[in-house]
Amino acid sequence: MRDELSTLLDKDEPENEVEIDLTQRLHHSGIPYLDDDLRDESAIPAWTRSSTADIYFEMTENKERVTTQRMQNLQNKFEHDLYRRAARVVAGLPSPKKTKAEPAGCQRGKEESSSSDSEDEEDEEELNEKLQSSWEDARRKRFSDPRRLHEKLWFNEPEEMNDGPICRCSLKNRQTGIRHNQYPGYKAPNKCNMESNNKQQLFHYQLTISPATNFLTKAPTTIEYDDHEYIFEGYSLLSHYKIQNVPVCKVIRFNIEYTIHWIESELPDNLSIRSVDLFSDYLYRELLELVDLDWLDAPDGHCPAYHIMPRFVRSLPDNGKEILSMNEVLLYLLRWNKPLVAEKDLSLLLKYDTNQWQKFVDDVRGTIVTYPGKRPSSLRIDQLDRSKISRGSTDYPLIVHFGIRPVQLSYAGDPKYQKLWKQYMKFKHLLSNKQKVSDADKQRLKALEDLLQELRLADSMKREVTVELSSEGFYRTGLHADVTQHALLVPVLVSHLRFHQCLDVLEERIQYKFNNRILLQLALTHPSFRIKFGTNPDHARNSLTNCGMRQLDYGDRKIHYQHRKRGINTLFHIMSKMGQKEEVQSEIFHYERLEFLGDAIVEFITSIHLFFMFPGVEEGGLTMYRIAIVQNPHLTKLAGKLNLQDFMLYAHGPDLCRDKDLRHAMANCFEALMGALFIDGGIDVADRVFADALFGEDNALFQAWTNLPQHPLQEDEPDGDRHWLTHSLHLQKVAKFEDAIGVQFNHIRLLAKAFSLRSVGYNNLTMGHNQRLEFLGDTIIQLITSEYLFKYFPDHHEGHLSLLRSSLVNNFTQSVVCEDLGMMDFVINYERKVSQPKRAKDRADLVEAFLGALYVDKGLAFCKIFCQVCFYPRLKEFIKNALWNDPKSQLQQCCLTLRGLEEEDPDIPIYKVLEFTGPTNTRKYTVAVYFKRHRLAVGQGHSIQQAEMNAAQSALKQKSKLFPLIRRQRKFLQAKFKKGSKGSDGELDEGEEEDVEEDQDEEGKKKSYSRSPSTERKDSRSRHRERFDNRSSESRQSSSRRREDDRRRSTSRERSRDSRSRSRRPSPEPRGRNSFDSFREKSINRH
Repeated sequence: MRDELSTLLDKDEPENEVEIDLTQRLHHSGIPYLDDDLRDESAIPAWTRSSTADIYFEMTENKERVTTQRMQNLQNKFEHDLYRRAARVVAGLPSPKKTKAEPAGCQRGKEESSSSDSEDEEDEEELNEKLQSSWEDARRKRFSDPRRLHEKLWFNEPEEMNDGPICRCSLKNRQTGIRHNQYPGYKAPNKCNMESNNKQQLFHYQLTISPATNFLTKAPTTIEYDDHEYIFEGYSLLSHYKIQNVPVCKVIRFNIEYTIHWIESELPDNLSIRSVDLFSDYLYRELLELVDLDWLDAPDGHCPAYHIMPRFVRSLPDNGKEILSMNEVLLYLLRWNKPLVAEKDLSLLLKYDTNQWQKFVDDVRGTIVTYPGKRPSSLRIDQLDRSKISRGSTDYPLIVHFGIRPVQLSYAGDPKYQKLWKQYMKFKHLLSNKQKVSDADKQRLKALEDLLQELRLADSMKREVTVELSSEGFYRTGLHADVTQHALLVPVLVSHLRFHQCLDVLEERIQYKFNNRILLQLALTHPSFRIKFGTNPDHARNSLTNCGMRQLDYGDRKIHYQHRKRGINTLFHIMSKMGQKEEVQSEIFHYERLEFLGDAIVEFITSIHLFFMFPGVEEGGLTMYRIAIVQNPHLTKLAGKLNLQDFMLYAHGPDLCRDKDLRHAMANCFEALMGALFIDGGIDVADRVFADALFGEDNALFQAWTNLPQHPLQEDEPDGDRHWLTHSLHLQKVAKFEDAIGVQFNHIRLLAKAFSLRSVGYNNLTMGHNQRLEFLGDTIIQLITSEYLFKYFPDHHEGHLSLLRSSLVNNFTQSVVCEDLGMMDFVINYERKVSQPKRAKDRADLVEAFLGALYVDKGLAFCKIFCQVCFYPRLKEFIKNALWNDPKSQLQQCCLTLRGLEEEDPDIPIYKVLEFTGPTNTRKYTVAVYFKRHRLAVGQGHSIQQAEMNAAQSALKQKSKLFPLIRRQRKFLQAKFKKGSKGSDGELDEGEEEDVEEDQDEEGKKKSYSRSPSTERKDSRSRHRERFDNRSSESRQSSSRRREDDRRRSTSRERSRDSRSRSRRPSPEPRGRNSFDSFREKSINRH
C-alpha cells in the first residue's frame, strides 16, 4: 500500500491545461454563484453524486460510508507529510525567548463612584501610554524574529494583533462574553466516527456567495481526475445541528456587501470526518496561519460544531453535479507537494527561451507556495524573476509578491499623519464656511496637502509594497488564491451561526420565539460592532494580503459611511428625507433605532400599569413612580436578570471596558429588546416579558402588576354609561364631539372626564379632572409616533427620529390640532370665573387627555387612527421647512462653523438676562444673545427659555449675513423641494411671525420632564419650539365643506384673536371638518 501511494506521489506534474474561457469553465462545472435570486433553479443542482472511490470507502449496514485501509494510510501520509511538516521543522530550531504581553488596560471591575473626571483622564492617558508601549514591543519582537520570512511581510501571533494583544481584559472577564468566544448554552457535540461520513448525524449545507465579484477567477483551482476537470466552487458546511430560523449572513468586504447563503442538501458519500478535518487544519493552520480560530478545536471526546469540506465539482446532465471524493483531494495536494524550483532544474531553467520561461511563470502565477517553518509560511506568487541569475550560478529565481503593508506600519496608522490629516480636514471645512477665502488661506491649505502627500509617498510609509524572495525552500501547494478568498468567509458564517445558536437560550429565557430573528440580533448589536472576519481581524487581513487574490474589484467606499450621523451636513441631508410610503426595514445595523422605539414602549407599559393600579394617585405621583422604573440604573438591573451582557455584540476594545459604560449599554440593550419584541410580537408580548423581568421572582407582585383593574368609571358602569345622556347636559355636549369624529364611546363619561379641566373638582359624573388622562395620553402619543417614525423613516438614526418626534409631539403642534378639531368648545367648566384655556400647553394637554380616554375606552388601534389623520400629514411641512431645527440649535450650529483652526474650544452663543418685569405669574423676561463678546439680538418672552428662543430667532434674521451656513441650507432645501410653495425657504412672513409670537407669549414655560442622561432616562416629554402656520394648514384642506365653514366663521375668529380670548358659542360647531371626516371614516371601518 505504501509503495502504491509513493508511486502515485512520484507521478510527473500534470500537463498544463489549455486555457478556456472563464464562463465556459464555470458552466462546465455548474458553480452555483447566486446573484439576486437564491432560489434560482438553475443555480441549485437537481441532483448530486460523489465521484467513484470504491477502493477508499465502503458501505455499512446503516448506509454510511467508512474508510478502507487504503484511505486510512492516505490520511496518515497526508498528516505526516503536510500537516505535521512545519511542526517538525520548528522543533529542530532553537526556541525563541518568550515575552508575555501585559493584559493591563481594561478598567472593568473598578468602582467609578468615587472617581472624578480628572482621574478618568489620567486613566485614559495611562491606557494610551500602555497601548503605545505594547505596540512598540510587538513591533520590535516581530522584526527580530529569526523565522521571519521578509521584513515587509507581517505574520500572525497567537492572541495578538499587529499592534499588540487582542484582549486586555482581566482573567475574570475573559471567561464571559461573545467577544471572548464564550457562547452561552454551547455544548460541544459528541465525537464523530472519524473514519465515517456520519451521514445519519450530520447536516450538509452548500455555501454560496452573492455577488460573485472577487470570488471568480480566470484560473480557479482545478483537479483533473478520470479525464475530467473538477473546479473549485467553494465549501460545504457539515453541521451537528440543524440550522433553523437564522437570517442570512451579510458582511462588507472590498467595499462590497456580500451575502453568504447556505443550502441544505444530501451529504456526499465519499468522505470521512478525519479527511475533512485534515484538510481544514492544513489550510487554516499551516497555510493561512489563523492561529486564533477556536472553533476548529474541541475538548477531548468531542467534535467541533462544524466541519468544512472543499467542493471540487463538474456538471452532469439534467442539472446534476458530481463532487470529487476527498481521497482525490488529498492525493492532489500530496502530488503537488514538491519544491517550486528543484535544484536539479536550475540549469534547465536558465536554458529556457522567453516563451518557455513565460509558460513556466504562467503556470505558477497566482498559486500559493509555502516555506515550512517560516513566518509567514505561505504567500501568493505574482511573478518569477530570473534576470538577476547569471549563467552557471546556483542562485534561485526570485519570487515577486505585491503586498499591502498593515495599517499600523503605513502612513494611515502613523500618529503624525493622522494629526496632520485632522488639521487639514478641519481647515478645509472652516474655509468652506468663510465668506471670503484669502490667498494666505489657500497657500496654507496647499502646504498641508503637500505635506500629506510627502508622508504618503515616503518609502517607509507606503501601503503597497513589493517583496522579492529567493524561491529556494518554497514548496508548491497546488492551490490558487480562490481557495483563500472563500476560506476567509467561512469564519464569518460560523461566528454568525454560533451567535444565533446561543440566542435559543435567550429565547427560552424570555419564553418567546422570534418570527424575524434579525430583530433580536439588532437589539443585541452595539453601535461599535462590525461584522468583519469572525476571528482575529489582523490575522485575517494578513492572510488575505499574503495568500488572497491580487487584483480585486473594489466597491464604493461610501458604503462604510452611508449611515454615518455626525456632522451638520449629514444632519440636514438625512432630515430632508421624506417618509416611505410602505414599511421598510432599515439598513442601520445596530440597536439605537430599536432603543428609540423601546424607550417609548417601556414608558408606555409602565404608564399603563401605574395608571390602572393606582387610581387615586395624581399625575405628579405617577410621574415619579414612572421615573423610578424607567431610569437607566433600574433598566440595567432588569437587563442583568436576563443576562443580556452575555449576548451583546460589541467591539473588543475600550468602548465598554468601564463598568459604567457597560451598564449604560445594557440599559439601552434592554430597551432595544423591548422594541424588537413589540415589532415582532406586539405590545402584549413586550408587556409580558417586561413584567417577568420586573417581578418574575415574586408571584404576589407579579400578579398585582399583571392583573389590572378597570378604570373607576368602567367599574361603576360595567355595561356602559350612555343611558345617562338624557340626564346630563355635559354628556349631551360632548356627545356632539362624538358625532363629529364618528366614534361612539361605550363609557361617555370618560370623554367628559377628558374635557374636564384641573379647576373641576371631584363630582359623581367624571370623578375628577383630566390630569391623569393627560398623563396617559402623553405616553400613548409618544408610542404611536415612535412606531410610525421607526417603520417609515428607515434612514434616520435615533437622534434624527427624536427630532421628528419632537416636531410632532409638542405643545404647539398639539394646540393646533386642538384648534382644528374645535375641542375647546367642548371643555367642561363648572365655575363661570374659569375661562377657556389660553396657553398652547393647556390646549395640548386637552388633546393628550382625549387620547387617554380614547385608549381606555377603545384601545390602541383607535388612537393610531387619530394620529394618522391629525398628526402625520403635518410632518411633510416640518421636513420641507426644517421646522425640526429650533432657533437656539440652529444659531449654535452656525456659530460652530465660524471657529478658527487654532481654537481648541470653539465659541458658542451666550445668553444673558437683561431684565424682567411684572408679577410672578405674568413675568416677562428680556434676554440678549452674544457671540464673541458682540451682541447679536434681543428677545422677550414669559420664560427665560422662550426669551432665549426669540433672541436666537432674531439673531438668525438680523445677522444672517454672518452665517453662510444658513444660505447653504436654504439652497439645499430649495433644490431638494423644487415646488415653490410658501415657506419653502424655511422662513415666515411678518403676519405669520406675529401669530407665532402671540402663541409663544401665551405659552409661557414649556412642560418638560427632561433629565440628565447619565442618571435618569430621557423623558419622552421633552418638547422643541415649533413654528406652524394655522392658516397654511387650513388652506391645504381640499374639502369644500371645510372652506364654507371657514368663511362663515372668519369674522368671529379674527375678533377672538384680537381679544386674545375665545368666547363660547351657544351651539358649538366643530372645526377642521376634513380631519373629522377622515377620522370618522376610519373609525367606522375599524368598528
